[in-house]
Amino acid sequence: MKTDIHPDYHQITVKMTDGSEFTTRTTWGKPGDTLHLDIDPKSHPAWTGGQQHLLDRGGRLSRFQKKFEGFLKK
Repeated sequence: MKTDIHPDYHQITVKMTDGSEFTTRTTWGKPGDTLHLDIDPKSHPAWTGGQQHLLDRGGRLSRFQKKFEGFLKK
C-alpha cells in the first residue's frame, strides 16, 4: 500500500444557522476549525418542506386536469 496518499482526517466544529454546534470528522479545513453554515437542514426549504405553493394560470396543470377530469368517474 502506498504511504501518504490518504487525506488528513480530523475533527472540526460545525455551527448551524440557529447557533447550535456539533463536532464531526472531516478532511475540510484544519484541525479545530469551525465551519459556519449559511444553509442547513433546519432552515432550507428542501428539508423543511418550504412554503412553495403551486400556482397555475391556465398552463400545464389546468390542461391536464381538463383532459382527465372524467377519467375514473363512471
